Amino acid sequence: MIQNINKAFESRVRLGVMSVLMVNEKLDFNALKELLQLTDGNLASHLKALEKAGFIDVHKQFIGRKPNTQYMATQEGKKAFLAHLEALENLVKKSKKS
Repeated sequence: MIQNINKAFESRVRLGVMSVLMVNEKLDFNALKELLQLTDGNLASHLKALEKAGFIDVHKQFIGRKPNTQYMATQEGKKAFLAHLEALENLVKKSKKS
């Protein structure tokens, strides 16, 4: 049985979003889209899922007349993501021993 694998991070996109937000305090939508090479719709749906899970915070503002949405990992999100990474590492270690 696999312990502490978090279904919220099974998606390559969500794993990528959290990875990027772990090393950046915050990023806007366009930066995430460019870094992860995703379409608007694909990124938006995964961001919504992470927000609903409480793993990211969303801050909307206007810069000049243009809307700007910033995303940042929450403390809960960071903790869950680190636990997920540790579970993956343990899985790899177990498979090497077999």
